[in-house]
Amino acid sequence: MGYLKLLVMKDFKSWRGQQVIGPFMRFNCIIGPNGSGKSNIMDAVSFVMCEKISNLRVKSIRELIHGAHVGKPVSSTASVKIVYCEEDGEEKTFSRVIRDSCSEFLFNDKSVSRSAYISELEKVGILVKARNFLIFQGTVESIAMKKPKERTQLFEQISNSWEYAEDYERKKKKMQQAEEDAQFNYNKKKSVAAERKQAKIEKEEAEHYQMLLKELDEERIQLQLFRLYHNEKNIDFLKKSLDEKNMEARIKKESLSTAEDAFRAKKKVLGVLNRDQQHMEREMKALEASLIQQRPLYIKAKENTSYQIKKVEMSKKSLRDKEKSCDKEKQNIKELEIELNDTEKAWRAFEKKAEEMLQRAADIELGESQLERYKELKEIARKKVATLTQQLEKLRWEEKADQERLKLNRRKKKEVEENIKQTVEQIEEHKKRIEKLEEYAKICTESLAEKKQQEEALTKEIENSTIRMAEVNEELNKIVGELQNAKIDYHEGRRQQMRAEILESLKRLYPDSVFGRLLDLCHPIHKKYQLAVTKVFSKYMTAIVVATEKTARDCIRFLKQERAEPETFLALDYLDVKPINEKLREIKGAKMMVDVVQTPFAPLKKVIQFVSGNGLVCETVKEAKQIAFDGPVRLKTVALDGTLFLKSGVISGGSSDLRFKARCWDDKEMNKMKERRDSLINELKDLMKIKRKETDLKQLRAQCHGTQTRLKYSQSELELIKKKHLANLYTEKSKLESELVNIESQHDMLNEGIAQRKEKIEEFQKKINEAEDAVFQEFCEEIGIENIRVYEQEHVRQQEEIDKRRLEFENQKTRLNIQLEYNRDHLQKLTNTVSKLRETIHKDEAEITGLQKDEEKLLKKVNEIAEEQQHLKDRLSAHKSEVIKTQNEVEEFRKTLLTLNREATKLQKEATAIETSLEEKRLRRHNMLLECKVQDLKIKLLSGSLDDISEVELGTETEGIQTTSSIYEREEAIQIDYSSLAEDLKDLESDKDIEDHLSQMQQEIKSKENTLMKTAAPNLRAVEKLQIARDKFQESIDAFETSRKEARTCKQEFEQVKKRRYELFSRCFEHASIAIDQIYKKLCRNSSAQAFLSPENPEEPYLEGIGFNCVAPGKRFMPMDSLSGGEKSVAALALVFAIHSFRPAPFFILDEIDAALDNTNIDKVSSFIREQAHEQLQMIVISLKEEFYSKADALIGVCPEHDDFMFSRVLTLDLTEYPDMGDQERTEKHKRSSVSE
Repeated sequence: MGYLKLLVMKDFKSWRGQQVIGPFMRFNCIIGPNGSGKSNIMDAVSFVMCEKISNLRVKSIRELIHGAHVGKPVSSTASVKIVYCEEDGEEKTFSRVIRDSCSEFLFNDKSVSRSAYISELEKVGILVKARNFLIFQGTVESIAMKKPKERTQLFEQISNSWEYAEDYERKKKKMQQAEEDAQFNYNKKKSVAAERKQAKIEKEEAEHYQMLLKELDEERIQLQLFRLYHNEKNIDFLKKSLDEKNMEARIKKESLSTAEDAFRAKKKVLGVLNRDQQHMEREMKALEASLIQQRPLYIKAKENTSYQIKKVEMSKKSLRDKEKSCDKEKQNIKELEIELNDTEKAWRAFEKKAEEMLQRAADIELGESQLERYKELKEIARKKVATLTQQLEKLRWEEKADQERLKLNRRKKKEVEENIKQTVEQIEEHKKRIEKLEEYAKICTESLAEKKQQEEALTKEIENSTIRMAEVNEELNKIVGELQNAKIDYHEGRRQQMRAEILESLKRLYPDSVFGRLLDLCHPIHKKYQLAVTKVFSKYMTAIVVATEKTARDCIRFLKQERAEPETFLALDYLDVKPINEKLREIKGAKMMVDVVQTPFAPLKKVIQFVSGNGLVCETVKEAKQIAFDGPVRLKTVALDGTLFLKSGVISGGSSDLRFKARCWDDKEMNKMKERRDSLINELKDLMKIKRKETDLKQLRAQCHGTQTRLKYSQSELELIKKKHLANLYTEKSKLESELVNIESQHDMLNEGIAQRKEKIEEFQKKINEAEDAVFQEFCEEIGIENIRVYEQEHVRQQEEIDKRRLEFENQKTRLNIQLEYNRDHLQKLTNTVSKLRETIHKDEAEITGLQKDEEKLLKKVNEIAEEQQHLKDRLSAHKSEVIKTQNEVEEFRKTLLTLNREATKLQKEATAIETSLEEKRLRRHNMLLECKVQDLKIKLLSGSLDDISEVELGTETEGIQTTSSIYEREEAIQIDYSSLAEDLKDLESDKDIEDHLSQMQQEIKSKENTLMKTAAPNLRAVEKLQIARDKFQESIDAFETSRKEARTCKQEFEQVKKRRYELFSRCFEHASIAIDQIYKKLCRNSSAQAFLSPENPEEPYLEGIGFNCVAPGKRFMPMDSLSGGEKSVAALALVFAIHSFRPAPFFILDEIDAALDNTNIDKVSSFIREQAHEQLQMIVISLKEEFYSKADALIGVCPEHDDFMFSRVLTLDLTEYPDMGDQERTEKHKRSSVSE
């Protein structure tokens, strides 16, 4: 077997320039630090062996060029070449070159295609798709944890059985389909045989049924003749009655015309009076405008006066408060002076008393000998406690100093608290002033905001009205032009007016329930559908849509009371709407009628669905006819020209009358335009009224300016107080509070120091007292006192009390002097403020006098205008009375006119009712003749033919008046022969007798029909059906034989593919099953180790998973998941080597397969690989562990170097020159163990 000799890389990934790696020996290890480029050697070999770019850790092929990963490729090309050497020494080179975004393949330095390149690789044993020469980093671990199904895929890749997988599935599916077809044809053959038997029975039943039908036709002819005879008698009677009613209606119309002329004359007089009234109203508006102009000026003057008065009142109130403060301050000063005099008197009295106390204390002394002894003992004690006394004196001086500082702090604290109190009072005063100013400012702001809103609203209203006037004029001119062009601005007929008035009355009575006419609530999506929609809507075009059945009945009752024309009502809750057949939307060349009619009113869709049904709209008559009749089911269709095809076979064509009806859609648009024109004219009048409000806007702006000025003054004063006075007071208060905090902290510190020092003094004093007690013990017993301090303290206490009282008097006097000085300064400030306020009040009172005079002048002018306005109102009221009187007269004429109109309408309705009855009789005759024609009843005729009868269903009002009349005229020429009708049936006169005989005849016919129904109508095409059944039976036999042959052929083809796939897979699997146990024993170096493969589906192993289990040396059987990491890796390596031994490549490259192995397993695996390398195939392993690569024949070291970016360098070392001591030791140890065994 050949081997890999050299690997040549040029600018590939981390390899700069041309790098030659090799020559490779039988067992090679690639070593180097992480990130040095070891795996790039693996990528290079993978690249030259046609591996996918996505598996080389890059996104595009250009990133394989050196430096491309940092955006600095060193070249536009890169290449990798391997030199392969055969056993006979022949060398072959395989190269892959990167050019632009493509790669080129070279074999022996000649460019070849990818397929030829792969073919040459396969010749030397390298399978690109199976990857039988590469084990990437982490592959061993992934193989160990593969699922059984994934192992099956691995075996399929190695064995190449996967190439038959697609063909296997396709032929298997084809075989299953062929078997299903054969079964289907067999079942079909059985069902066709049953049909053939049934067809014979149906043929016999059909012959009996034809005889019964013939008898039924004769009965039906007699019934139709009876109905036609009595219908023609009724038609003649109604024609005479109609002529009489038409004559009466003509006379009444002449009286109505005379009344209309009188009504128009009186209406003209009313118009003159209305114009005079409008003139007076214009004068009234002018006076109102003048009043509106003067009244704001008066209000402004009144507000200015009121503001000034309020300002003076506030100033006076402030003055009173300040004067009270002055009086209070004077009282405080007086009280302080009295308190100061009292303190000085008390101090002088205390001094006298102190002198007397000191004199009395001096009189009480010891005897001379006792005093001498006291002095000696005192000197002894003083010397004994001299040091303690000095320290005690020092502490007392410090304590005295702290006490003085403490008193000073107390005085300061009291002064600061008093200052804070005064500052808070001033702040409260300013806050009260701020509240008053803010309240006034709020009132002014609200008033100003309200006026501003009014101004903005009025300004916006005027601006909008100006813009809207321009828009309205433009739109009005456009609509008028369109109406003139269309020549549609004509006077509506009286009948249309009456119908419109009735509809408006119904809408007023039932605003939430009456929606309008169907015509007005919807419209076609395009003009081309107008004729078709008009044809289908028919009589429902002008129907009124209402919400409920109750509303419809109430509307009908109202119509009867008003003697109005009959109307059709469509109640939303009463309609029986059939569901839409959604399959009809899929018919090509047709649209559903409900889809070509649109409406903004959602509930109306139900009405449109009711009226349209499942009708279809087609472009041409041909398409409509084809869809209607040629399909498996008959459908209702209509062409764009109005030709309607009904399910019954009746066809009604479009006509000029239908086109006239369809004009209603355009008329509806014109009516909308006329309504829009009238609304625009009314809107223009309203806009003109708004335009006249500019005077109001000027007055409102003047008021806003005055309020804004007053608000400005208030806000400036408020801002001055907030930002200056109040801010200064708050600053002063915060300074005083911070000063107070500092004083309190100092006070606490002094108290703490005094307390500590007091403890020390007590301690020193206790020591001194103990020493003195020891010295003076005998002396004290002699003079009869407890200790010497009792004598000494009597004199000392008196002196201390005197000093304490003197200090208190001194502090009290100082405090009162400071307080008195502060109050005098504050009184001076208040006095100055009072003087300024008095000057301000004097000026404001003078200004109020001038403002009151202006106010009186404006009030007088407003009163004059109001008087003139009242006078004009009285005149206008009298004129309105006259107008009302004239209006009443016009109303009387209108009532008379309406009465005549109602009578004429009543006659018209009666004539219409007779005409309707006549039309119904004619329609009934038409439908009876049409029924005879459709049912093919052979009635005898004297003249004419049933072929002259139109197949239009006139009862649905799908045709116009002209078409209907022409149909009736044509059918009147048809004379029926009633000779076969019995004479007693002809002589019947009363409607009851006619109905009784008609009912009797219908019952007889129904009885025969029931007999036919019970007979169960047979298939009249039974003979034809029998022949068809025989043909189908023969076809099913042929189809069954054909499908059975096809199934047999497909099964044979599938078995061939299955066999080939099974052979390839089994050959690989069996080889691996045998080899894996041997390889695993070698890897473990223990004959007790076991490894075995087991297919889940032995018959077709490639369809299911393959189990893989190992029994490690010295352990019981455990699943793969329970093995340790090293045991899993060894087991996975055994599987890898076993699979690849089936179709071994000449060399094997493995990347860090020792990553999860401990030293023991590394030794075992490395020894096995070395053995395989020397015996079977060349091994190249990337490793980081010395225990592994120390056993290689050659080391290829990869090291990184850096300049702008990292690049790799290579060093090679031939280890065959150095003896492997480890191998010798292991060999000797193995020999010793063999001997001992």
